[in-house]
Amino acid sequence: MRRSLLALLVAVGVLVAPSPALSPASAVAGGAAARGGWTPRPVDYPGTVTRTDLPIRMSDGTVLRGDLVLPSDADGQAVRGRFPVIVTITAYNKSVQASAGGLAGTPPSYLVQRGYAQLTVDARGTGSSEGTWSAFGKREDKDSAEVVEWAHSRQRPWSNGRVGMSGPSYMGINQIFAAAQHPAGLKAIFPQVPAGDVYRDVVASGGQIDVGFIPLWMGLVTGAGVVPPAVTRSDPQSGFSALVDHLYGVTSFTAPLLLDAVLGGDAAYDGPFYRERSSIEVIDRVQVPTFLVSGEFDLFQRGTPLLFEHLRSRGVPTRLITGPWDHLQASAGDGIADAGYGSLAELQLRWFDHYVRDVADPALDRDIPPLTYYEQGSGAWRTSGDLVRRDAHAASYRLSGSATNGTPGGLTTGAAQDGTADVYPVPVSGLCTRSANQWTAGLPNTVLPDLPCFSDNAANDQTGVVFQTEPLDHALRLQGPINARLYTSSVGGDGMLSVSVSDVAPDGTVTRLTGGWQVLSLRALDRSRSRYLDGRLIQPYHPYTKASKDPLGPGEVAPVDVEVFPTAARIAPGHRLRVAIQAFDVPHLAPSLPDLPGALTVMTIHASRQYPSVLTVPAVG
Repeated sequence: MRRSLLALLVAVGVLVAPSPALSPASAVAGGAAARGGWTPRPVDYPGTVTRTDLPIRMSDGTVLRGDLVLPSDADGQAVRGRFPVIVTITAYNKSVQASAGGLAGTPPSYLVQRGYAQLTVDARGTGSSEGTWSAFGKREDKDSAEVVEWAHSRQRPWSNGRVGMSGPSYMGINQIFAAAQHPAGLKAIFPQVPAGDVYRDVVASGGQIDVGFIPLWMGLVTGAGVVPPAVTRSDPQSGFSALVDHLYGVTSFTAPLLLDAVLGGDAAYDGPFYRERSSIEVIDRVQVPTFLVSGEFDLFQRGTPLLFEHLRSRGVPTRLITGPWDHLQASAGDGIADAGYGSLAELQLRWFDHYVRDVADPALDRDIPPLTYYEQGSGAWRTSGDLVRRDAHAASYRLSGSATNGTPGGLTTGAAQDGTADVYPVPVSGLCTRSANQWTAGLPNTVLPDLPCFSDNAANDQTGVVFQTEPLDHALRLQGPINARLYTSSVGGDGMLSVSVSDVAPDGTVTRLTGGWQVLSLRALDRSRSRYLDGRLIQPYHPYTKASKDPLGPGEVAPVDVEVFPTAARIAPGHRLRVAIQAFDVPHLAPSLPDLPGALTVMTIHASRQYPSVLTVPAVG
C-alpha cells in the first residue's frame, strides 16, 4: 500500500520525484557558473544521521512527530554541537517522503553536511502526528510557529537557536503562516510555489470548481494519513491514536468539504473558510527575508507573484525566480540553475548562510535582483524590480468583426469592426493542452513529455472562437497580469468564459502563453482591489461570493472581465497575438451540480462601438 501511494503522490506533484538535479553531486556542480562569481562552500561533515519520530508537544497537548537529520562523522555517529535548524512541515507523510529520497525539494544531506540540522515534521492529522487535518486551519497555523520555537529552544542540544524554513507547495505555504506569527528564532524562509489566495489561485479559478487537482490532492493527503504511522513501531499507543484521529478527519473535514463544493454549498464560494487558509491575508505580517520560486505554468502562477509584491512593497528582503515550469518541475527545482544563480540547493545554502547563519554576503543583493523571470518566445532570462515593470504601459487590442469556429476575428489597436461570436458548450475543450498539464500539477508531462498538444494549442482553439492580430511589424513584449473584457450574452443566463492568450507563429503553431476563466454570473467587480495601469484594468478582482451571484437576463449584454494570469513573453515580428475563448477547460474546471444546466448554454461575444470587447496587456518598451 505504501509503495502504490507513494507513486500516486509523486505523480500529482504533491511530492517531488528524485531527479539528477536534486542529487547532492549535481547540486554541487550546478553553481560553478553562478553570476557574480559566488561558488558554494564544500561539505563540513562526511555524512548525516537521522533520528525519527521525535515527539513535539503543542500547546493544546497534541503530539506532532518530526524526523531530525544531523551531521555525522565518518563512523556514522552524530556530531556533537549546536547547529542552525531548517524546518519543513509536510502534510504528505514524512516517512513516505523519506522512503523515496529527497521528495521535499532539496535533499536534507546537502545543507546538513554543511553544518545545518534538518527537522521535517508531519502536520497535525497527517503521517505520525496526532490530531485531525484541516488544511491550514488556525490551529495548524499555530502549530507551525510552535514547531519553529521548539526547534529554536536551547533545550534542544543540537540547536543553536537560529531557524530557517524550506519546502515546496504545502511546505511553502505553511512557512508564510509561521513567519506571520513572528516565532522566536525564525530568521529566513525559502517557500517554493506557495499559494497566495487559495480560492482564486486553484480551488475555483474564475468561479468554477477545480476538479483536476483539488479532489485528488485532498484524497491523497487523506490517503497518506491513513498509512499506518511509522511511529507505531516504536510507540504503538501513539501510532494507534494518530491513526484514529486521521480516520476521523476523513469524515469530519475532507469528505464533507468536497461534497459541499460539488453540491454548490458555501465551499463553492469565497468566504471565511478560504480567507483563513490564504497566505495573502497574512503576508503583510511577514518580516523575515523570503526567497520565492514560481512557475509560469504552476498551480500558483497567480498567487506567488502577489506574495512577492506584498513583501517588496514593505522593504522585506525578497527574491523571486519565475521559470517555464509546472508545479512538479518548480517544486523539484528542475531547471532553476538556468536562471544563472546556481541550483536550488545552492540558492538555499547562500540564502540561509547569509540570513540564518549570519555570514556576511555583501554581493548577494548585487548578484541576485529582486525578480528574475523567463521570457517566453525569446527564451531569455530577464530581471526586474517589480512584477509589472515601471516602464510598462497598457496596450489594448480591440476584438474586431465576427468569429466562427473556423474563421478568426480580428484583434486590433485601431478601429474595430462590429461583429459577434457564438461560443458553444464543448465539454472536451482543454482536454489536451498546456492547461491540462498545468492544472494536474504537471503529471501528464511526466508521462508524455513530447505530446504535441502540450506545445501547440491549435487543435483546442477549434473548439471555440479566436481573435488575432495581423502579423506584427514589431516585437511585442509583455510582463504581468492581463485583462480580457468581453461583452457577453447567454441563452441560459450563465456559463464560463475560458480564455487563453497565445503566440501564433507564421507556420500556424499556437503557443499558449497563459489563461484565465470567468463564470458570467460571478462577474461582479471590486474596483478597489483591482489593478490598473495607465487607467486601464489589467487585473480584475471579483468577490466570488454567493451574494454577488447575478445571472444575465434574457437578451442582456454585460461586460465580463476575465483575469488572465500573469506571464512574460516576447511575440516576435511576423507572429500574431491571439485570444481564444471556449466554454470549458477540461479537466481543470467544472460547474457545481446546481450550476451545470446553466453551463450547457451558448454564449455570444459582442464586439462593436457599443460593446467594446478588449484585451489589455502590460506592454514593455
